[in-house]
Amino acid sequence: MFTIRKTTEEDIPLVLDIFAYARQFMARTGNPNQWINGYPTREHLLQDMTEGNSYVCLDSEGELVGTFYFKIGEEPTYARIYEGEWLDCEPYGVAHRIASSGKQKGIALYCLDWCFRQCGNMRVDTHRENLVMQSILQKMGYKRCGIIYLLNGAERIAFQKNS
Repeated sequence: MFTIRKTTEEDIPLVLDIFAYARQFMARTGNPNQWINGYPTREHLLQDMTEGNSYVCLDSEGELVGTFYFKIGEEPTYARIYEGEWLDCEPYGVAHRIASSGKQKGIALYCLDWCFRQCGNMRVDTHRENLVMQSILQKMGYKRCGIIYLLNGAERIAFQKNS
């Protein structure tokens, strides 16, 4: 149904279009404050690609329909968690910047499931107003663990799922 691969230079314009669509979608669904001021930018995408952590999701026709960041390794902003605790202290994977083109349903679910299959211990965070992502995470069995703060001080709700 879907295929995941690393993002290539040729994908950049489409990924940026998907980010723009996702910003509009979040604003329409009650989350206008998470991806603001053009975030994520081309520079974010290029950095993710340089680090080898940017992925795209292709449908059965080969059309790019989603994008996300994935790495196995520590996330500095996850070192401290407030109002709760992580499920464990084992090595984990991280997913960020999950977005779809809106052309097909289930892309975020598929991408998160793919990440979990790569690393059976995943941590994710999302904005308090991002009820769509919170619903997806809960549907997939992620547990709300507490609050983390990004480097810029912004609060996020932290979730984890392990095997």
